Amino acid sequence: MLENILFSMNSTMPLFFIMLLGYVLHRTGFLSDAFVAGANKFVFYVALPVQLFRDLGKNDVRATFDGRYVLFCFAVTLACILVIWALAKLFLKGTGLVGEFVQVCYRSSAAILGSAFLQSIYGDASMSSLMILGSVPLYNIMAVVILMLEAPTAQAQTGNMAEKLKKSVKGILTNPILLGIAAGFAWSMLHISMPAMLDKALSNVAGLTSPLALLAIGAGFKGQKALGYLKPTAVATVVKLMVLPALFLPLAVRFGFTDEKLVALLVMLGSITTPACYVMAKQMGHEGVLTGSVCVTTTLFSAFSLTFWLFVLRSLGYIL
Repeated sequence: MLENILFSMNSTMPLFFIMLLGYVLHRTGFLSDAFVAGANKFVFYVALPVQLFRDLGKNDVRATFDGRYVLFCFAVTLACILVIWALAKLFLKGTGLVGEFVQVCYRSSAAILGSAFLQSIYGDASMSSLMILGSVPLYNIMAVVILMLEAPTAQAQTGNMAEKLKKSVKGILTNPILLGIAAGFAWSMLHISMPAMLDKALSNVAGLTSPLALLAIGAGFKGQKALGYLKPTAVATVVKLMVLPALFLPLAVRFGFTDEKLVALLVMLGSITTPACYVMAKQMGHEGVLTGSVCVTTTLFSAFSLTFWLFVLRSLGYIL
């Protein structure tokens, strides 16, 4: 039990500390608003696409491919998105928070934590690439669509549905994150080896993704404004860390998924809200306060929720 607690806290608390550092540095004037805006832009257009390209490009998708598992990840992700979106439009109508709320509820730090968790527990992260393939492209496609359609700007509210859909399609086709995923998948499928020099350069750029995004979240965190969003923040945090795993992990067990596959699904469903949410929300015209708040709370409480889920799954014999 203590080992599980330490494992989970070692995975999540460092992220929280970097956010806290960003907040302190911004409050003391060391980090400016211009830095925060530039960091968000760099992560969105450069670092995150490079990270996704490298993660997918280095994995042999054909060798480890399990169509049934990938399809399950895709179907569960899509179901989560559509149900949460429908409920958010019903209960958050007129607040301008629908887009942010939906995104923070379903988007996990799948690419980062998935590999770390599986590598730590099993010494192998191959199932992480399959989970990423089934969920991350859909994460990003739906994030673009939802954030565009639910944008709180006056222009977004006045346009007709055809214009919104046209803009969404254009946004998907030109989204740097999706382009990074597509390029990485193509690289993997073509079995092109990654030259050592290129791999090291890409690794260095990709390594900037989490630190910069986390610093930007902390620096951009508006404590006073966040107090006005306590209720949606609390609801989103509970949905992300407890409700989604409670609904879909039993279904995964019924489908026969255990061990590495089940842990990867746990990360997909119930890990921290990825810092990329904040970057995308800010870059696509949303305030970002709710997103930043949920990134902070899920990072803080996931150390305990992930420990709980790992303990339950191990106690029931579904993971070894």
